Amino acid sequence: MRRRLANAVLFQLGWFACVLGAQRPWLLPIALACLLAHFRWIARGRGEAWLVAGATLGGSALDSLLLHLGLFDFAGDSPLLPPWLALLWALFATTLNHCLAWTARPWWLGSLLGAVGGPLSYLGGAQLAGVGLPLGLWITLPLLALIWAGLLPVLHGLAGRCRRWAPPPSARRTAGRRHDRS
Repeated sequence: MRRRLANAVLFQLGWFACVLGAQRPWLLPIALACLLAHFRWIARGRGEAWLVAGATLGGSALDSLLLHLGLFDFAGDSPLLPPWLALLWALFATTLNHCLAWTARPWWLGSLLGAVGGPLSYLGGAQLAGVGLPLGLWITLPLLALIWAGLLPVLHGLAGRCRRWAPPPSARRTAGRRHDRS
C-alpha cells in the first residue's frame, strides 16, 4: 500500500513538474528525480524499465502523430515533441504496475478511466503548459477520449508482458529454488 501511495505522489509531483516545466525548464529535473526515485524505491524488476521505455517511445510517437495532425500546438516551430512530454510518458508508465494497477482488470475499467482521465489530463496539461488545441475542445476531447479508451488497456497489456518477460529478482530466486527441488 505504501508503494502505491508513494508511486501516486511521485507521479503527481512529476506531472506538475513536467507540465509547468514546459515554460519553466528548471522544474524538469524535479520530474526526472521523481522518475529516478521510482526506480530506486518502488520499481520491481527490470521488466518495469522495459515497460517505461516502451510506453515512452509509443506514447511519444502517438503524441508526435497527433502534433502533426494538428491536434496540438506547442510553442515554437519545432516538429519534434517537447522533452517534457516524453518525460511525462515515462512517469505515466510507472503508474501501470502500481497506483493504476487496479484499472487492468476488467479491461473496461481501464478503458473507462482512459476515456475520462486521458482527455482531462491533456486539457489540464495544455492549460498549464500553454499548449494550443487548434481543433477546439469539441473535437479534441472526444478524439482523445476514443484514443485513451483503447490505449490504457493496451498499455496494461504491455505491462503484463513486461512483468512476465522480466519478473522481479525475488520472483526469479523463488522460481529457481522450486526448480532446484524438482
